[in-house]
Amino acid sequence: MEKILVVDDEQKDRRIVEKILTRLGHTVVLANSGEAAWELLQDENIRFVITGVNLSGMGGIQLIKNIRSADFPEYIYILLITSNNTDEDIVEGQSAGADDYLAKPINPTTLEARVALGQKLLTLKDSLIQSDNKLEKLTMVDVLTGLLNRRAIYKFARGEVERARRYSDSISMVFLCLDDLKKINDEHGNHVGDDALKAVTKIIKERLRPYDGIGRWSFDEFLVVLPGASAINAEKVAIRIVEGIAAIKLALPESGHLSLRSNAGVASVTRMTGSVTLLDDQLQLASEALNRAKEDGDSQVQTSWL
Repeated sequence: MEKILVVDDEQKDRRIVEKILTRLGHTVVLANSGEAAWELLQDENIRFVITGVNLSGMGGIQLIKNIRSADFPEYIYILLITSNNTDEDIVEGQSAGADDYLAKPINPTTLEARVALGQKLLTLKDSLIQSDNKLEKLTMVDVLTGLLNRRAIYKFARGEVERARRYSDSISMVFLCLDDLKKINDEHGNHVGDDALKAVTKIIKERLRPYDGIGRWSFDEFLVVLPGASAINAEKVAIRIVEGIAAIKLALPESGHLSLRSNAGVASVTRMTGSVTLLDDQLQLASEALNRAKEDGDSQVQTSWL
């Protein structure tokens, strides 16, 4: 059942609608003017509005326009009740954003049918929004690890770089690579490689702050974004992650355990300004630092300062 706001400056008409809706099991909120209705919409969670056209003060058409231009968290269904069944009222109401209309005098059966239709459309809209949200999440998430995918972590990093520039703050990027992932897949099977990536993901998450960003950058690489972190602090984070990965003993299906190794490259901007490097430049430096770490051997961290 819905909470329905009924707006009409005629008390008799308000009571008629209220009686019909209450009988159907709905919760009814009454308003005798457009201004009163608008205030109620700010304070209460109302998703269904039935309003007349001719209201004292703010008219019904203006109320509809206000609702449609406002940033309410959920869609509000609007049923317009016209005093006369003229094309002018109907066209004006629907142009303002009304979903449906009903002419006076009010027929209880017709009102019941219009409200039921409105409920179905609200349910359908909610389902579509949920589907869109799920689809958006799928396009932003790496299915295996549950982390942000490359496109999503890049977007996150870009936003944090802009924030750091706005406040002249520091920011650090860490590229981390799980060593020998292809070899693990070849020798033990892809399922073991998948388990290794999940184990690494868990280690990284445990060593980050809630507002840090982490994403799977490529086959065996992760990108960690550390807002506000200096080079020294970012390097400490990278070392803790690399050491944590080195401590992993991954159980193998056939018997025994597999030790994991990783390397990390850090690129840090001490004070981001308008003239400082772009995100792609910082990522390039982090990638170069990672390559130097790989050349030094297993479980190494290299850092570049900007």
